[in-house]
Amino acid sequence: MSCNLIRIFRLLATLALASFGLMVAAKAETLRHGIAMHGEPALPADFTHLPYANPDAPKGGRITLAIQGTFDSLNPFIVLGVAPPAVPTYVVQSLMMRSQDEPFTVYGLVARSAEMPEDRSSVTFNLDSRARFSDGHPLTAEDVRFTFELLKKHGKPFYRSSFGQAKTVVVENPHRIKFDLSGSNDRELPLLIAMMPIFPAHATNPDTFANTTLTPPIGSGPYAITEVRPGERVVLKRRKDFWAEDLPILRGLYNFDEIRYDLYRDANTMFEAFKAGLYDYRLEGDPTRWASGYDFPGIRSGRIVRETIPIQLPKGMNGFVFNTRRAIFADVRVREALGYMFDFDWLNRNLFYGLLKRSDSFFAGSELSSTGRPATTRERELLAPFPGAVREDIREGRWAPPVADGSGRDRETARQALTLLSEAGWVLENNILRHKDTGEPFAFEMLVNSRQQERLALNYAQTLERIGLSVKVRLVDDVQYWRRISRFEYDMIQWVWPASASPGNEQRNRWGSAAAKRDGSFNYSGATSPAIDRMVDALLEAKSREEFVSAVRALDRVLLSGFYVVPLFYVGDQWLAYDSTLKKPDRTGLFGSYIDVWWRN
Repeated sequence: MSCNLIRIFRLLATLALASFGLMVAAKAETLRHGIAMHGEPALPADFTHLPYANPDAPKGGRITLAIQGTFDSLNPFIVLGVAPPAVPTYVVQSLMMRSQDEPFTVYGLVARSAEMPEDRSSVTFNLDSRARFSDGHPLTAEDVRFTFELLKKHGKPFYRSSFGQAKTVVVENPHRIKFDLSGSNDRELPLLIAMMPIFPAHATNPDTFANTTLTPPIGSGPYAITEVRPGERVVLKRRKDFWAEDLPILRGLYNFDEIRYDLYRDANTMFEAFKAGLYDYRLEGDPTRWASGYDFPGIRSGRIVRETIPIQLPKGMNGFVFNTRRAIFADVRVREALGYMFDFDWLNRNLFYGLLKRSDSFFAGSELSSTGRPATTRERELLAPFPGAVREDIREGRWAPPVADGSGRDRETARQALTLLSEAGWVLENNILRHKDTGEPFAFEMLVNSRQQERLALNYAQTLERIGLSVKVRLVDDVQYWRRISRFEYDMIQWVWPASASPGNEQRNRWGSAAAKRDGSFNYSGATSPAIDRMVDALLEAKSREEFVSAVRALDRVLLSGFYVVPLFYVGDQWLAYDSTLKKPDRTGLFGSYIDVWWRN
């Protein structure tokens, strides 16, 4: 054998060994105190408390919170029913807990640690042997497995689609459980499993789990529900035997002895109750009320404090949502045309005191937004298999929502809208817009569930009537509203999809083709696009922040090109009003105000 051949064989052997070494390294599990979506957790393994919490905050007192609407269940994890946020926030716990100061990082809670290889093809959780449910039963790996299987079968669509990706779940011992995630290519999945609520297997009936219930559940969290008045009130009291009181991640949290939720049927009644001192903390979302409604005795006497806190997160999308399952909205030209008829400047000036900003992206106000930015090389590579999925002006960063003249009766935007509608087969005859082939008038219904939504919808409906559309605004109660939107029984709704600094699997539930056919999903537009599905997969597969940002921007461009919504507006800051005896840490986390680190002085 020649020397050259020997050298070639040696080189090939070296490359094979190196490749094998990389494979072994990818599969080698590393013990972790926390899991970050990208990179490493910001806090070290020996951190003493979260940076936005006061570990010396005093315990005691009561806080009363308010919710608009009603409820008919205490189980928020299933499709049926409307439930208050009490159970997932305070009664049940998860394996790990999300930091409010990082884009997406979880730290140990019920699980002391996690083990995970670099390729995230599996995740193993090591449970804290001290974990207990409120009835004294130990929380074990069997409870985790039981919960996982229960949510995968009966949970909301988000749980079913995410957890369905796991191949196997193995309880290795009472305090250790392993999930095989190989083949999912979903780097977020270990974090989603880590945040899964845990139910007691001994006290949860799997046969009735999917039904609504008002029976307070048993959990391992810091509070237990002590009073339930359907449609009126839910009261929780802090457990004296809470097992995790001294965990570093919980120091300075859950400081109130009692948390009470009061429910109000409408926004005006709820605000009047706040003025009267019937509840303590209010996150204001109405610009008109913020600008003109806070001159009352409680403010003037100092009993109520007002504060504006900057929001550092992406602003998400607030819009009038087209139900593209309806034939009338199936044509993208129709959807784009109706967007020309929303006069943001007039509304902002006349109704909202100029306090709002225009929504121009599904991730507005952040590096994740594609608006004003030409697509990067990586974005173009992702979009290349889907010609036509993104318009040129959106791909090159030149697109922006239509801008009217602020008069409320802009003729130029109306002309552009009618041109697009004409291309789609709609013609204006005797001030009525009709389809040129069938003669059917262009008519639809806007479904709303609050006076604030109704006011905005009526204004928009009047604008659309200028170009011959017939629009009916229907105000319904909460129960009917949530039932109808869970079944996609509407033509148009107003909806807000909040955005996080780390968009992930929730995008499948909002925009995925499978979610469009699944009752209870958040795909209210009915979007079904292979390009959308691929961009969501790409952001979940991204290993670096750079790859992730490119995938999210590419998704943003596909969504904008589909004109699934008429973009409305967003509030650039958090507007808070609260009782002056409430105190909070000096530092605010990335996510803004977080009531669970507050206390009463």
